[in-house]
Amino acid sequence: MRIAEVVRVDSKGRITIPMVVREALNIVEGMNLVLIADTERREIIISPIPSMESELYELHVELKDVPGALAHVSEKLASLNIDQITTQCTTIKRGEVAECMMIIDTAKSSIDVEKLREELAKIPEVHLVNIKRMKHS
Repeated sequence: MRIAEVVRVDSKGRITIPMVVREALNIVEGMNLVLIADTERREIIISPIPSMESELYELHVELKDVPGALAHVSEKLASLNIDQITTQCTTIKRGEVAECMMIIDTAKSSIDVEKLREELAKIPEVHLVNIKRMKHS
């Protein structure tokens, strides 16, 4: 289900998330949200973070643009008990190169970031992996 609402930005750059959206996504006071601004597409994506104990990372993966490549990355993350909060992928050169940016939560995983990088790099379709910790506000 999609919900479309128009909101106004106040003088401090704040918006109010309409109640119908907060209720639909179970957004409550004090909850953290991930905000991703795509300057090329001129859009903002806001995603709720399910837990205050989350350990968020921004994961960039460059991979072969072939069927199943993203599925292999997702399967590896799932096998390591890593939650994907958001995933955005773009084809750079059709049939050759794609890139994905993910926000992941490693709170339920026992793997450290360097080992995660190594595990993802073992996937045959993966060319490059960058991982950066996100700060909570």
